[in-house]
Amino acid sequence: MTAATYGDERLAARLGELLGPYHPVAAAGVVSPRGTAVAGLGAGPDADFEVGSVSKGVTGLLYADALARGEIGPGTTLGALLPLGDVPAARVTRRSLSTHRSGLPRLPASAQPWRRTVALWRHGTNPYGEDLGQLLDQARGIPVGSPRPRYSNLGFELLGHALARAATTTYADLVHRRLAVPLELDRFYVPAATGRLRPGALTGRSRRGRPRAPWTGEAIGPAGGTRASATSMARFTAALLDGSAPGTEALDPLAPFGVGARIGAAWNTVESEGRPVTWHNGGTGGFRSWLGLDRGTGTGVVILSATAAPVDRQGFALLAE
Repeated sequence: MTAATYGDERLAARLGELLGPYHPVAAAGVVSPRGTAVAGLGAGPDADFEVGSVSKGVTGLLYADALARGEIGPGTTLGALLPLGDVPAARVTRRSLSTHRSGLPRLPASAQPWRRTVALWRHGTNPYGEDLGQLLDQARGIPVGSPRPRYSNLGFELLGHALARAATTTYADLVHRRLAVPLELDRFYVPAATGRLRPGALTGRSRRGRPRAPWTGEAIGPAGGTRASATSMARFTAALLDGSAPGTEALDPLAPFGVGARIGAAWNTVESEGRPVTWHNGGTGGFRSWLGLDRGTGTGVVILSATAAPVDRQGFALLAE
């Protein structure tokens, strides 16, 4: 192994083959009944990555766990916990949010998503820096559409913060207390600001290698704000497979979601190589991630990259192997 490589040599070599030169800083974990292997390229074992929308899978677990604890019911509305007032979003239920059927848009128009996207492309800025108060202001002004399948970052932001209110804490602390501590995930956290980044936090880059500002912010936490190391993500994957993670009922598919897919609480299930695979991916301005589970064989894979080029195909391929 070179100085820029760590962990299992075979996995490191295979990761390099799968990702090629477009992902110079990356890591992977493979969990199977034979054990766990972790490897990284271009950074050390303490490096932490933005996992993007895999955070929604985290929120899905916390939702299922809150149901089991009796803190909420599936029909509990957002307005029952968040100070939204008498607006359409207040009447949205937690169950509809967990399966992307709330009728909420992907992002509120008041957030000016196109302007933020242009700023990200040109300058690498963080398009998601709102605090909880700003998020609630946005939610008060949005219409709610028909309850059809529609992927919504806004919906999962609100769901996560409502779950935290039900537990009388913040979302970042909820992740810490109910997932990171009991599962011994040393580097698995939700920074609300750049000042909360831990030593080893990587800087993500665009496909062309341009640095991107970290995607931190209180509001985005439940939908895309988690950061983690490959070792912690491998432990997280193992806990999903053996059922020791709280809220693993979130993995069970409940409803159709797109062509050939079904969705549980955030987690998608599709057929791949003749077997059901439960998965979620993530992407931010400078990172990509993929986590997949073959629950029938007790096998899981996670891939993290500090470059904004997709890793889904590579994740499915590594899991099939």
